[in-house]
Amino acid sequence: MLSPWELLLLGIGSTVGAGIFVVTGVAAGSYAGPAVVFSFVISGTVALFAAMCYVELASMVPCAGSAYTYAYAGLGEIWAWIIGWDMILEYAFSISAVAVGWSGYIGTLFANAGLPLPAALANPFGVSGGIVNLPAVFVILCITALLIIGVKESAMVNNIIVIVKIGVILLFLFLATSHISAANYSPFAPYGINGVLTGAAIVFFAYIGFDAVTTAAEETDNPRRNIPLGIIGSAVIVMILYIVVSAVLTGVVPYTSLINNNAPISYALTVIGIPWGAALVSVGAIAGLTSVLIVTLYGQTRIFFAMARDGLLPRVFAYVHPVYRTPVLITLITGSVTAIIAGFLPLDIIVQLVNVGTLSAFFIVAVTVVVLRRTEPDAPRTFRTPLVPFVPILCMLFCLGLISVLPVITLLRFVIWLVIGLTIYYLYGIRHSVLGAHPEGSPGDGSDLG
Repeated sequence: MLSPWELLLLGIGSTVGAGIFVVTGVAAGSYAGPAVVFSFVISGTVALFAAMCYVELASMVPCAGSAYTYAYAGLGEIWAWIIGWDMILEYAFSISAVAVGWSGYIGTLFANAGLPLPAALANPFGVSGGIVNLPAVFVILCITALLIIGVKESAMVNNIIVIVKIGVILLFLFLATSHISAANYSPFAPYGINGVLTGAAIVFFAYIGFDAVTTAAEETDNPRRNIPLGIIGSAVIVMILYIVVSAVLTGVVPYTSLINNNAPISYALTVIGIPWGAALVSVGAIAGLTSVLIVTLYGQTRIFFAMARDGLLPRVFAYVHPVYRTPVLITLITGSVTAIIAGFLPLDIIVQLVNVGTLSAFFIVAVTVVVLRRTEPDAPRTFRTPLVPFVPILCMLFCLGLISVLPVITLLRFVIWLVIGLTIYYLYGIRHSVLGAHPEGSPGDGSDLG
């Protein structure tokens, strides 16, 4: 059974990744400037509200599929499809964003070793002379192969990776703090309050991953006490790290130099003349981002699996390899598509689409908590979200607020994605649904997965 300490490290390990190593630069450079510190506070508060809703649902429905399964149980099939289709977008672009960040730190590592990667093979098409981001494609394909063969996670490995990630962050702070220039903080909020809010919507990506703690509800000593401690404790620690790192980063280099920068922390150390520090940070970031890639790609395939198992997608997608006991076809498709996205799209577009998908999923999760409190008031709950319906309603309002400040083109892309999804549902899913064929049925528990 997991202890509170292990849950805390699980929450930190699943959250600290591309958010702090990559997205900090995107949000500061293009949206909030040095005021990105306030963006992290706003998005962290929203994530905390959403986390409490996730904990309650995870304690009620301990099945594969995450928010998709929760929505199936609480709101019905059409909403389950919407959130499942939404999460496919969220996870796919999250995998791609992490891979782009991984590529950026690999590039920094090679450059500091005197072997810079060709721009044509290190950037997406149309960005700084790039054709394809080859390292990002490479790492996704390698992890896809690893997941097909099968990989077992362990708390000890996670703890080591977390310590490495926290270590390189503290190293950056130690080396960079003395190089802060007050001139870099002026103007502090160059894009105004709207820029801070848009930055909050962008850096929301940094808090994706806390639901890994909620899935451990059935494997925890005293989950009523320890799960909230793991969620809230890791969220507070991560928020503090993000605020301090973003404050130091924007104090060391001008925020304008961080636009579309895939490796902002190593870049800052290189600029202030500490290449060995940049190399160490790159190594730590690569290790941390690799672990995040494994977990995220794994999660994407399991959501696909749950939807195919329920008949909403062709059953062939739920095929489990007889030897490896993994969903081979889904893993191959996910790896191939996300590799193409990472190879050819710029980082800012990828991050925007991750966040609109995540905010929409969190909104539906909050709605599900309120609905289940009315329809299933006596259902066993290991953890109960406090102050219902006020906390879920606040979560919904914050999510809608952050969605509203995302770029219009991002919202348009998201609407097109949903329209495509609903078309597939009405042409295929509703006709082949397991629940439609057996109304008394319910989503499976994923027990046929190894």
